[in-house]
Amino acid sequence: MSRSASMTLEFLKLAGILKKTPRRGWELRNIQNPESVAGHMYRMAIMTFLLDENDSLDTNRCMKMALIHDLPECIVGDITPYCGVDPAEKKRLEIEAMERLAKLAGTAGTEMSELFKEYVSQSTPEAKFVKQLDRMDMILQAFEYEVQTDGTADLQEFFDRVEDKFSHPSMVSLKKEIAKQREEFHNNASSDKQ
Repeated sequence: MSRSASMTLEFLKLAGILKKTPRRGWELRNIQNPESVAGHMYRMAIMTFLLDENDSLDTNRCMKMALIHDLPECIVGDITPYCGVDPAEKKRLEIEAMERLAKLAGTAGTEMSELFKEYVSQSTPEAKFVKQLDRMDMILQAFEYEVQTDGTADLQEFFDRVEDKFSHPSMVSLKKEIAKQREEFHNNASSDKQ
């Protein structure tokens, strides 16, 4: 399916909304100037470069999936578990939004739609890995906000939510390193207050 310049422009305008869309979970925790949805997807995509060259995952597929996994949020917004939207309804809204975006993107939209459905269904090793990237970026960001607020932001719930959710060796290793640095940070912050 071909696309016109006006369709391409409309797609890009919609995607551009994510550059200014703050991640709702951080807003709900009163984080000042929280990261954008686009910033989150960008760091996830960068993480795919760090896959070991011997890894059997399709790095290119993972990168593309990371870049589009939250794309429907440019239409439906960042719906968190705390927004009161039933998970099945959230899924339906996001799939409809992705279909709209895919039509605007023409042939490229077909691939985007397929990657999105793969991610949602968690049907491949790549989709499962990208889900782990999503969670990893969340806890890394939570730790960064704890540091940014000198330890006044208590974001433990984000770490609790993903306690047993990492299986890929690189993600397990990163999670351990974040936990180590976080413990050191909080120990230092506690001793500074005494």
